[in-house]
Amino acid sequence: MDILHSKEFSIPTISVGNIAVGGTGKTPHTEYLVRLLHKEFKVATLSRGYKRKTKGFHIARVDSTVNEVGDEPLQIKQKFPEITVAVDEKRVHGVEELLKSEKHHRPEIILLDDAFQHRYINPGVNILLTEYSRLVTQDHLLPYGRLREKASNRIRANMIIVTKCPGELKPIDERIITKELDIKPFQNLYFTTLEYGAPVPVFPGKVREAYSHIDSAVLLVTGIANPEPLKEYLRHRTVEIHEIAFSDHRNFTPKDMERVEERFIEIQSSHKIIITTEKDMIRIKGLNHVPDIVKESLHYIPLEIKFLNDGKKNFDRKILNYVRENKSNFDLYSRANRV
Repeated sequence: MDILHSKEFSIPTISVGNIAVGGTGKTPHTEYLVRLLHKEFKVATLSRGYKRKTKGFHIARVDSTVNEVGDEPLQIKQKFPEITVAVDEKRVHGVEELLKSEKHHRPEIILLDDAFQHRYINPGVNILLTEYSRLVTQDHLLPYGRLREKASNRIRANMIIVTKCPGELKPIDERIITKELDIKPFQNLYFTTLEYGAPVPVFPGKVREAYSHIDSAVLLVTGIANPEPLKEYLRHRTVEIHEIAFSDHRNFTPKDMERVEERFIEIQSSHKIIITTEKDMIRIKGLNHVPDIVKESLHYIPLEIKFLNDGKKNFDRKILNYVRENKSNFDLYSRANRV
C-alpha cells in the first residue's frame, strides 16, 4: 500500500475546501479571509486554476484571462489587486514557488483554495464547508450522492462552516446540526449565510438606463453549480424571472451570448434586466464579442458571506491569532536560514 506523505510548511497556511461536488461557497469564504487578513499581512492565494488552458505555476495579473488562470483566481485578483494570486496544479510546488518570491513580494500567509482533499500539504488550519440544505452527514458517495470521500473524513477539519444558512437561524437548529455533525472538542463550528448586493453593470459605459431588478423582469444567466440560492433571492425582489442555466464553469462563447440576446428580446416587458453571478461575469467580460443589447442590460450581483449568531468575532479572533503566532515562527525560521 502507498503511504501518502503530507508536507508541512513553516509559513502559515489555511485550507478552504469541501468533500462534496457542487457549490458550497468556497470563493466568497476565501474572499472573506482575504478581507480579514490583507490589511495586516501579505496574503497569497493558491489554487489549481480549474479549467485554465495553461499548465504549471502562474501568477495572476489583473489583466490575465480566464484561459490563463481560471475564473475564480481571476475574480479574486481583480477584487484584491494588491494580493498575490497564484495557480498550480501541484500545490506543494506552488507553495515552494511562492516562497522563492523577492522579500517584498513574499507572502506571510497562504490561502489554499479547494485543498481539503489535496492531502500532499498539511495546512495549519483546515476549514471544511458543508451546505445547510445538504450536510455531508446526510449525503452519499458518488455516484449515489455528491461526496468525493467519506463524510467521516470531516475529522481532518479544525473548523467546519455550515454555509448558505437561512438568515435567521434558531439556536435549536444550531444544536441539532452540532449533534448531527458530531463536532469534536478540537473542532469549531460556524454558520454563514449569503448576502447579495445591488446589481452592478458588467459593461458600465454601455448601460442604457439604471434599472432596479426590484421592478424589472429578470433574465438570469448562470454557469455555476447551484444557482438556486440566487434564484430564491430574486424571487422576492422582481416581478418575473426567466432563466438560462449553463453548466458549471461554462466556457462562454459568442454563440451563447447570441442565445442570451434572443431570449432577452423575447421577454415582453418595458423594464427588463439581465442578471448574472460575479463568477460568470468574469468569463463573459473576456469574450471578444458580446451583442450590444446584452452589454447594455447585463448586471452581476455581488456576493459576500455573513457569520451568524456572533460567530464572526470568534472566527476572526482564531484566524488572526493563528496567523500572528505562526508568522512570528516563520520570521524566526527565515532569519535562521539566512544565518
